[in-house]
Amino acid sequence: MAEAQFKRIRRYTWFIGVDISKNKLDFSVMHNMVLILHKEITNDVDGIKSFIIELKTLEKFSMIKSIFVMEKIGFYSNHLTTVLLKIKANIVMGGAFHIKRTLGLVRGKTDKIDSIRLAEFAFIRRESLVLWKPKRPIINELAMLCNISDRLLTSINRLAVPINEQKSFIGNKQSAFQMQCCNRSISSLKADLLEVDSKLLSLIREDPELKRLFELIVSVDFVGPKTAIRLLISTNEFNDIKNPKQFACLIGIAPFPRESGTMRMKMRVSNLCDKKLKSILHICALCSLRGENGFKSYFKRKTENEGKPGFSVLNAIKNKIILRIFACVNQNRPFEKEYLNPKRKLEARNL
Repeated sequence: MAEAQFKRIRRYTWFIGVDISKNKLDFSVMHNMVLILHKEITNDVDGIKSFIIELKTLEKFSMIKSIFVMEKIGFYSNHLTTVLLKIKANIVMGGAFHIKRTLGLVRGKTDKIDSIRLAEFAFIRRESLVLWKPKRPIINELAMLCNISDRLLTSINRLAVPINEQKSFIGNKQSAFQMQCCNRSISSLKADLLEVDSKLLSLIREDPELKRLFELIVSVDFVGPKTAIRLLISTNEFNDIKNPKQFACLIGIAPFPRESGTMRMKMRVSNLCDKKLKSILHICALCSLRGENGFKSYFKRKTENEGKPGFSVLNAIKNKIILRIFACVNQNRPFEKEYLNPKRKLEARNL
């Protein structure tokens, strides 16, 4: 067992750190912990291909035993990942915050130093590195459209909200003129937003797997189409995250203990989370308190009878919604309000 583990650790001997910028890439090539080469190239396909040819000329270099490490930086890495996937290179994409914490106390920062630190990170964590797998193009397209939708919604609110707030504090003429100035822009932005939202739904309907997952998610009470789309993107069609506890940790609703020696503090949720997704689930939880069919009675019992803080109970409601979604997806069945476990059904029949 130990021998097999040792071989797995020693699989990679070449570590290539890549610092990605808009116009250039910095490569630092290390053989184990020895820096062999540093090179700065333009961030385009031709420049990357030329560097790969140069890389293969290094003595004892092997693409199978090499690993490319970079930070998650969005579309700036598209040219690089396209070339590397074609040559079947090993790729690791790590979060910038995670990599920074792993390296310990560091001082100074340049593109060259960052690329060296990325290579060092790969060497230090070579035992636990997880290779990056590209998402399906349709998931990337959904993510891009969601970003556009967010920007459009922000632009609409920036124009409309101040005008509505000023109505009762300024004259009618001024208010009417402000509205007249912005009306066409707001109407145009709203039309664009509707177009983006319809495109998102049409993409999901055209893909059988996405359509299946989408219908399972929206079958859960208080979960709408926009929430379902965000879930599909963040979990990569439930391929990257299959466990509801992992997802609860991702969006920052899972409490963690805080203990040291004899000191015992209250468990708290972490701020290291996807706050956008957390806010969307928070709206779902608030919606569940409006009707009698939701968690209204549960919220009232916990807050009034048991004296629990309101936000703590809302956190529990978010978790219940997540558990329902993952149960439906993992069991491939829509949500049923009067669902009875098959074991209990059998027990009921025997009675």
